[in-house]
Amino acid sequence: MPVVLLIDDNAAIRTALEVLLSLQGLGILQAATPEEGLALLAREEIDLVIQDMNFRREATSGEEGIALFHRIRERHTDVPVILLTAWTHLETAVDLVKAGASDYLSKPWDDARLLTTVRNLLQLRSVTLEKQALTRSRRAVRETLASRFDLRGIIYDSDAMHELLVTATQVAPAEVPVLITGPNGAGKEVLADIIHVNSACADGPYVKVNVGALPAELMESELFGAEAGAYTGAAKARQGRFEAADGGTLFLDEIGNLSLAGQAKLLRVLQTGEFERLGSSATRRVQVRVLSATNADLRAAIREGRFREDLFYRLNVIELRVAPLASRPEDVLPLARHLLDPGFTLDDMAEKALRGYPWPGNVRELKNVIKRACLLAADKVITAAKLALPQVAPDETRGHEREPDRQEVEQALASAKGIVAHAARALGLSRQALYRRMEKLGVK
Repeated sequence: MPVVLLIDDNAAIRTALEVLLSLQGLGILQAATPEEGLALLAREEIDLVIQDMNFRREATSGEEGIALFHRIRERHTDVPVILLTAWTHLETAVDLVKAGASDYLSKPWDDARLLTTVRNLLQLRSVTLEKQALTRSRRAVRETLASRFDLRGIIYDSDAMHELLVTATQVAPAEVPVLITGPNGAGKEVLADIIHVNSACADGPYVKVNVGALPAELMESELFGAEAGAYTGAAKARQGRFEAADGGTLFLDEIGNLSLAGQAKLLRVLQTGEFERLGSSATRRVQVRVLSATNADLRAAIREGRFREDLFYRLNVIELRVAPLASRPEDVLPLARHLLDPGFTLDDMAEKALRGYPWPGNVRELKNVIKRACLLAADKVITAAKLALPQVAPDETRGHEREPDRQEVEQALASAKGIVAHAARALGLSRQALYRRMEKLGVK
């Protein structure tokens, strides 16, 4: 039951208000002086205060009420306060409303208006308290996850990223391959780092290869090694990345760029742990946990004959999809503040600009924007102008996101046990966007 505190020196006023409000199912506490009211606020759970502005018969200035209001606001910032008086000037009431008072009613009051105001304020407070409790609960869950696992200092606030990290830490101890998908710059490599450092082979080597940066003719020798003379310029035998990662983790970024010949060798290593160096017939054996990442649509590549289907399913024992930054706007400001140089701050308009920008380049673009702003800023306050964000129409960013296919949608719905909101978060979509995608794909 919500509790209302009445602070008024007139006992008849307090009684009239108590009768009126108690008929609405509200609990009532009374105080005749500011000191009594403050003492009750300190002891009891109060949901709303209705306070007089004058506490002596001859007083009409409202100074006592002003002082009481400010003391309440200092100690109990979230408790709504209704001002009630017959004498205070309108200017005083307006000033107090600007300072945070919820409403101002003159004596004699209108019962209907007072009840409407009280109901609205209590409803708003209930919603606020629920949000605060949810925020505390979410923060506690996140702190628990961070205390149990090494999250590599990742900064986030969105539920989508939290659920992704929970899944990543769950699969980290297993030895199965993991495929990390998502747009460029969204944080796929960081997720791979988290999986490795929380894995059973965390003490082993951790080798990273950007497959997309390797020329096709050097890709096999880079991954599997080569004997002297295996190709022009190979003056001596060299160890490949698989050998270097033996007993640990190998992270293959941009796996979609691997040649078909390289894909065949990779499939064999994943199946048997065996391979041969380029130019050698000697079979070598390694034990490596493979993590891979791509921003490409591998299913489309399979249909076009550019990627082996059997390799895809071998790599895709677990798929983790990193949502684009535009789909998790809650992460933008925490990331931006974290990326600021020491001593720098963002003003309100800069934060508004950061929230409103669609971030087609994801976290990588955000990092570059903040770094540039800090370098060019004459002082340590970053304004919207100093961010120099390009003017991008909202529709221009739609092409940067790959829409999930039917299989991804069905898998997400199955994992979420049919709860569309949960499936949408896992796919990095809004519920409305997922419903539209389901309708387009014919998914019931």
